[in-house]
Amino acid sequence: MDWQLFAQRMASMARDLLAEHTLDATLEQISRSAVELVDGCDASGILVLSEGRVRSLAPTDPFVTESDMLQGELREGPCFDAARPDRPERLFRIPDLTAPPDRWPRFVPRARELGVGSMMGFLLYTREEELGALNMYSRKPGMFTEDSETAGWLLASHAAVAFATARTDEQMQEAITTRHLIGEAMGILMGRHHVTEDQAFDLLRTRSQRTNTKLRDVAREICESGGPER
Repeated sequence: MDWQLFAQRMASMARDLLAEHTLDATLEQISRSAVELVDGCDASGILVLSEGRVRSLAPTDPFVTESDMLQGELREGPCFDAARPDRPERLFRIPDLTAPPDRWPRFVPRARELGVGSMMGFLLYTREEELGALNMYSRKPGMFTEDSETAGWLLASHAAVAFATARTDEQMQEAITTRHLIGEAMGILMGRHHVTEDQAFDLLRTRSQRTNTKLRDVAREICESGGPER
């Protein structure tokens, strides 16, 4: 591993991550960077656990998603375990999936069938939260070494900060959009039904509860349709 070259490329990646404007673009850049920067990495992606269910984000190859879904189905695997908040470990590595497994006995043979030779999973975390696992795959066994682990950790550290920042920005933008939608919908209801601001909000809230629909979606429907009857 040429660490000087790696450091230069990491610095460039960090700048590229800051330049992304959406969460999806940030995650895609993270996955691409893993393939570009970590020796032996043929594919990468991010596994997130949400209420116990697996989501596969920004995969660079279809077999990454297949591996994520398999780990979710079996409830085991290096990437699945790396993403679990109840696990103290923050890194898992299978250097050779062709060898008899000493962990994840159901996952390893199925992963071999997907064409995976070796893999690593890194917890993406900041001081405030755990975000998921950054996963790296090689189609050949024996490709990931201790140097690969070190490179992966460095990349995952930058990736976690970028992930958290992009997600916060997206949540803030969604909150602003929601507030504008609700305000516009309330204005429509106030004009159409000659009600006060509080009464207009009550109409929104009642419709949301009656239809089991998020308030934001009710507001969007009213803005698009001109408002339901009282």
